[in-house]
Amino acid sequence: MSDLVPPPFTSGKTLMERVEDALLPLINLVFLLLMFFIVAGQLADAPLPPLPGTGEVEDRKAPEADLIVTAEGNWQVGETPVDRDSLIAQLPQPDAQQPLKIAAAENTTMADLESLFRLLERAGYRDILLLTEPGQ
Repeated sequence: MSDLVPPPFTSGKTLMERVEDALLPLINLVFLLLMFFIVAGQLADAPLPPLPGTGEVEDRKAPEADLIVTAEGNWQVGETPVDRDSLIAQLPQPDAQQPLKIAAAENTTMADLESLFRLLERAGYRDILLLTEPGQ
């Protein structure tokens, strides 16, 4: 009776020779990719454009906001400091199409902002846009 399974195919090579033959195309591919990235990296002579948030401190300008909360916790409308009693009179009227823009210093606490938001809500402001700076 004959075997139903054919004998295993052997090329006459040892296991180590077959492993070396399988690794050679991989080594060639890695070498070609390495050469491509070396050449492609040398072609770009133009400097990268400045990324957002990387400007120098002197390049920064005051945000265009309706209300500014300073680092000391004071409020300003434009360049004029305001207190709690005169704040609503200095701000533009509530508008459903245009939210009120507030810029707060980075060390402003959430408790301070929450009390300000409650005051503005009682005055009729429903949409508020809080302007922030990207984290460092």
